[in-house]
Amino acid sequence: MNDLGASINALKPGTVTVVGMPSDENSSFMRGAALAPARIREALYSDATNLCAENGIDLGTETRWQDLGDLELGHGAAAFQQIETTVGRLLDRGVYVLALGGDHAITYPIVRAYGVKYDPLNILHLDAHPDLYDEYKGNRFSHACPLARIMEEKLVSRLVQVGIRTMNPHQRAQVERFGVEVIEMWQWDPRLTLEFEGPLYVSLDLDVLDPAFAPGISHREPGGLSTRELLGLLQGLQRPIVGADIVELNPERDPMGIATVAAAKILKEIVACMLVWNQSVT
Repeated sequence: MNDLGASINALKPGTVTVVGMPSDENSSFMRGAALAPARIREALYSDATNLCAENGIDLGTETRWQDLGDLELGHGAAAFQQIETTVGRLLDRGVYVLALGGDHAITYPIVRAYGVKYDPLNILHLDAHPDLYDEYKGNRFSHACPLARIMEEKLVSRLVQVGIRTMNPHQRAQVERFGVEVIEMWQWDPRLTLEFEGPLYVSLDLDVLDPAFAPGISHREPGGLSTRELLGLLQGLQRPIVGADIVELNPERDPMGIATVAAAKILKEIVACMLVWNQSVT
């Protein structure tokens, strides 16, 4: 759907919307992430489970969220512009967006739209990788670079990264350059609580999870979070989540559907958290 048209106009302010962004053209290692939104939906709506979140919200009966389907994206700069424009229109309507990638490159155009609407904006970035390369293999818009572009443009006031376990010297220099707060995986403590002031955007790369819990990703990096640890971190956030993305599921590497089911579970819990926190600010 290139143009949501009447669908956007019919949305009530405060609605949490789920939008698929099936793009993987900026993936550096292998393709496949573009297949993820459809597969996540299959798992979410499967009869093998239900739509009840752990906080008691039943998304099967809840009317304050809507799945708007997938964008029909072009390529290159045109795709980024489509994403930014669509998210901007949704935010102008007073709704919240949870995007399903796709690779992590989609976060940059999403946050460009969010940076206009929310100032200051905080980002909690959950990932095995910092994604702060100035450029990667000649591509400044690679899925390895979105946080560098975001910080260069000063789209957010604070970036906190959790789960990182692949930091190289270049990216450590970028952390210093941009003033990023990093909790590397070796520093992880299950009792960790994060405090933010102001609106919060959560960017969640599934490879923040250990491959034992999410094998269906392109860049497997051992030593990550368990699904329970990740959910506990999200559920413990004490600020309204105004937007989020779930990226980097690669169904072609997930024949048993383990990572796909994890992604669907995370989607359900984030939507439920957004509904609880944002009902007091809409």
